[in-house]
This record gives sequence, structure tokens and C-alpha cells, in this order.
Amino acid sequence: MNAARSGYRVFSANSTAASTELAKRITERLGAELGKSVVYQETNGETRVEIKESVRGQDIFIIQTIPRDVNTAVMELLIMAYALKTSCARNIIGVIPYFPYSKQSKMRKRGSIVCKLLASMLAKAGLTHIITMDLHQKEIQGFFSFPVDNLRASPFLLQYIQEEIPDYRNAVIVAKSPDAAKRAQSYAERLRLGLAVIHGEAQCTEQDMDDGRHSPPMVKNATVHPGLELPLMMAKEKPPITVVGDVGGRIAIIVDDIIDDVESFVAAAEILKERGAYKIFVMATHGLLSADAPRLIEESSIDEVVVTNTVPHEVQKLQCPKIKTVDISLILSEAIRRIHNGESMAYLFRNITVDD
Repeated sequence: MNAARSGYRVFSANSTAASTELAKRITERLGAELGKSVVYQETNGETRVEIKESVRGQDIFIIQTIPRDVNTAVMELLIMAYALKTSCARNIIGVIPYFPYSKQSKMRKRGSIVCKLLASMLAKAGLTHIITMDLHQKEIQGFFSFPVDNLRASPFLLQYIQEEIPDYRNAVIVAKSPDAAKRAQSYAERLRLGLAVIHGEAQCTEQDMDDGRHSPPMVKNATVHPGLELPLMMAKEKPPITVVGDVGGRIAIIVDDIIDDVESFVAAAEILKERGAYKIFVMATHGLLSADAPRLIEESSIDEVVVTNTVPHEVQKLQCPKIKTVDISLILSEAIRRIHNGESMAYLFRNITVDD
């Protein structure tokens, strides 16, 4: 396919070679070449982007994977989008497999909803459409003033379970907290497997964080309006850690959307091992694997961590052979083709449930 003649081009906004691997896979599947551009950081730390070919009147797809330096990647994307906008591109579609700041999508105390800010910045820079995968909260799509296609990685992870885990019929799908129960239930129903939920974990979940309703702060000798007696709220107290469901003599498969700090996954694996699970897998779409994650996984009871290549993690794989990768470039390349040709995206969401 001659991409230039068919009216679209694919660019990579990453300045590091490791982060362009997914973009190369996508363009190979499309039979296209990456657009000619230069993205780099100057000695003073500023990001510079130069487009080296005409994009006038074309559909432009910017593939941006998010490495550890999140803020630099965001600036690369914004500057490239603006450069393409001022170069008279017809449509500018961002292909952002892992959307950064997606965990900051709720108000916390006197903080801010950073995900909404980023959505506004992308629109201002010139993006007209976004393709992403497994947003941390599906409601994030409402932050944007243009279309968002939130693809799912679950078909690829389900296929991995069926093809790469021997005796997967003897497995049970595990949610490491009640918050993840819906996702785990969706996997369990499609694989015709049992479900288990870990309840009472030590760390706080997002719902337990302060969200501003405790402000203003308590002040000594504060005056209270006469007759104002609000009901006393009892503090939350987590029960002892329990596993709801039978995992004895089974393969335990923990599913989630993001695996970043792995302490909670390691703790869940220890609990499952104590309850009799003889093999433990962790499946997630986005493998951020920050800090000492590879070392902690290697020293834990986890047998294998399976993530997609939405985020570059080759260095972590070298540090920990338990980390495996599932390629999702197929669905991203097909999404690009369908959007450019004006075809329906429904095929990419067949048999996808709301809870995925």
C-alpha cells in the first residue's frame, strides 16, 4: 500500500529508539513507511520536532508510546501535533496505547483532575481523534471534545491463556481486590472458569483516598453553628485478608489493567500460594513495571507476568525472565486502516463486554 498516495501518513513522536518499536510493527502491518520527522531534546532540555515531508490535506496518525519519562513523551506528542496542524494536515489522530495520567482522573483533596487537563491540551494542540487501549477509567472518554476509540486487549490476553498456559481448564481467575472483580468476572465467563476475589488487602484503594470532602481542615476552638449536628461517620476498617473462592490445587490467574508498583500483586500471590494455588500468573494490559518491579517479581511467588507492548519494557524483561509480552500491533493497525477508510469500528469490539 502506498500510504502517501492513499492520503495518510504514520509518524512516531518518540525520540528514543526503544519507544519506536511498536510504531515500526504497526507500519509493517499496514505496508507503509514511517513518516520522515526528527524528534529530539536540545542541550537545554527543550523538545524540538521537525516534519521532513509534506502532510498537506492528509490524515496523519501519530503513534506515541509512553516510556518512563512521561512528561517528555507528552511534550513530544503535543509539539508534533501542533507542527502537523500548522503544516495543514487534514486530520491528526493520536495513537496512544497507554494514556498517561489516567490514574489522576478524580479529584483528590485540593489537587486537580490532570487527565482532563491533558485532554484539553491535546485538543488545543490540534488532535482530532484518539485511539487508545484499556483506559484506567472508561469515563475518561468524556473529558475529550473529539472522538476516542478505547480498544481492548482482552482478546489477546485470553488467547495467550488458552495457547500458552498448559491445563488452563484447571485455572481460576482472581481479582486482587473487589474493585477488579468485574474485569475478572468477564475473563472467567468467557473462559468458562471459576472466579476468586481477594478481600481485605492492606493498602488503600482509590475509593478510600481523601477526595476533599474532609476539608476545610479541623481548627482548634472552631465555632459550630448552634443546632448543627451532623451524623457521626464511623471510620472504615478493613477486615482480615480473605480469599472468596476456592484456589486450592488450581492455577491462579490475576487480571488487571495496569501493573506498575507490584507490591500488591506480590502480596496477592503470597496469599494465593498459602491457600493452595500451585501456579500463579499475572495478566495486565499495561506493564509500567516501575522502580524495583523486576526484582520483586523475580523474588516472588509469581510464576509469570504477561503484559502487552503498549508500554516499552525491554529493559525490565532483561532483568526478569518471568515477564512475557503479547503483541497488540494487529488491532492498532486495523484501527488505523478502518478510521482512514471511514469503516465501522464495531468489528474490533465484537464480544467485548462493558466490564472489560
